Amino acid sequence: MHATAISYLIFGLVLVVLFVVIIVFYYSKKRHERVEEPKYRMLDDDDRD
Repeated sequence: MHATAISYLIFGLVLVVLFVVIIVFYYSKKRHERVEEPKYRMLDDDDRD
C-alpha cells in the first residue's frame, strides 16, 4: 500500500469516529433532557399570560 492510500484510510477512519462521537453526544439522554427543557418552559409561560 502506498503512503497516500494509508493516509486516506486513516483520514476516513478519523471522520467515521468523529461522526459516531457526534451522534452519540447529540442523542445522549442527558443532553436530550437539557435541550428539551426550554421548549416546555416556553409552553408554561404562555399559560401564565
